[in-house]
Amino acid sequence: MAEENDNRLTHFDADGKAVMVDVGGKQETQRIAVAAGNIAMNRPAFELVKSGSMAKGDVLGVARIAGIMAAKNVDRLIPLTHPLLINRAEIDFSFAEADCRIEIEATVSITGKTGVEMEALTAVSMAALTIYDMCKSVDKTMKISDIRLLRKTGGKSGDFSLSE
Repeated sequence: MAEENDNRLTHFDADGKAVMVDVGGKQETQRIAVAAGNIAMNRPAFELVKSGSMAKGDVLGVARIAGIMAAKNVDRLIPLTHPLLINRAEIDFSFAEADCRIEIEATVSITGKTGVEMEALTAVSMAALTIYDMCKSVDKTMKISDIRLLRKTGGKSGDFSLSE
């Protein structure tokens, strides 16, 4: 098994074949990942979401559930990820009035042998896609962007925090 910080891609063996990383020998630790992203839209769509008046219903409520469901199912979506028993998945939204953006932040935690960065990133992505789906009748020009890992704790590679 490759060390997490030895500058090798851990999902490939010595012959270059894709492999699932063996986490069997790792210690279980508390791990938390926080990811963020945003979706920008036109003013009419933004105001409808903000007021809860979109024809399809509670956009952010549905997007929150979609993000949580996505975090719980990453192993079905991304090859070579491990099935995980998520302790917590939380999705928060905030409104950036000036440029009609909804900011999305996902926090995912686990006590386990592997991190939850992919779960947090996938939660943000799915929440943004759900917002797009529910608002596309009002604005087909919406833009999803800046999906990134903000911080993570736990595991052999230690803590990480993005300097923005």
